[in-house]
Amino acid sequence: MFISANNGSLMNGLIEPSLKPQRLSKRKETPSASTSARQMPGASWRSRFHLTPHRLRRTVQIAFLCISLWIGLRFVLFYFSHMDSWHSAVSRPPGVEAFLPISALVSARYWLHTGIIHPVHPAGLLIFGAVLAISFLFKKSFCSWVCPFGFVSEKLADAGRKFIGRNFLLPKFMDWPMRAIKYLLLGFFVWMIFFRMDLAALRDFLNGPFNETADIRLFQFFLAPGHTTIVVLTVLVGLSHLVRHFWCRYLCPYGALTALFGFASPTRIQRNIPSCIECGKCARACPAALPVNRLLTVHSDECSLCLECMQSCPVTNTLGVENKFPRRRIKPLVIALAIVGIFLLVVVVGRLTGHWQSSICGAN
Repeated sequence: MFISANNGSLMNGLIEPSLKPQRLSKRKETPSASTSARQMPGASWRSRFHLTPHRLRRTVQIAFLCISLWIGLRFVLFYFSHMDSWHSAVSRPPGVEAFLPISALVSARYWLHTGIIHPVHPAGLLIFGAVLAISFLFKKSFCSWVCPFGFVSEKLADAGRKFIGRNFLLPKFMDWPMRAIKYLLLGFFVWMIFFRMDLAALRDFLNGPFNETADIRLFQFFLAPGHTTIVVLTVLVGLSHLVRHFWCRYLCPYGALTALFGFASPTRIQRNIPSCIECGKCARACPAALPVNRLLTVHSDECSLCLECMQSCPVTNTLGVENKFPRRRIKPLVIALAIVGIFLLVVVVGRLTGHWQSSICGAN
């Protein structure tokens, strides 16, 4: 009895102090939010429209998607206005050159060799530079914040999870080799353009009819797709329902390039271990299936800085985007403004310097 009494008092002395702060913290978090919502008439309205990391990224993503759709509509009008004499001519939108990455890569090689921005598809080169700048500053954020194909891939995976009940992960013995495919594709293009083409070959390509009409050829390719194209697109759409970001994760050479620049980025997702409660919600929310809950710093090439791990974390300031130089955390709003600002800067600089409109006119 003496031992049990002392043991009981000892247990009360040891356990109670550790339990009380937890109970207090729980009472503080949950009721206070509801109480403040009842006391302040505008609190529910503000919480509904509060820009969480997910909402902020989605807002930027949808804005760029709308711009891409507007560019696409303008290009369709441009195409048919020059194909059909019944329509008045519509100017070609320079933004369509964002969808010509091979032309942009050749132009980048030509610019590095000569210091001259080639007049055919100059906007493509400037947009390409903006993508690389964003990738260096904020890892693969172009893929999750800007790229319309990334947005469509997300929605396909969400639809698959809704109808099937889940998305699937390939086993590691398949995942690692397949992730190398996009790097092999990128390596092929880099080898051909940077190591196999001399200055004369670069000029011949940039001034050639294939490059001059690359946007037209791309549009015609999807305007009347062949049987093989339809089958390949159907397979890709189906796999994107099952495996999240199938195209981006395994096949996209543009994503491989942004990942390589992201390796040099001073920005990383950082976990504050003392405040982490090891719930694992961040790892479950990560679209790239990264074990964020077991990492101090996320260095993976698959991290696109989508901030879904931050969105899912129940403890404030446990996960954050940290910059090395200087060593401080970056707010999601700063990332959003920087991404939008870089693209606006590129457009303004291109227009002011005369490197935005292509030298190829509609009649040609």
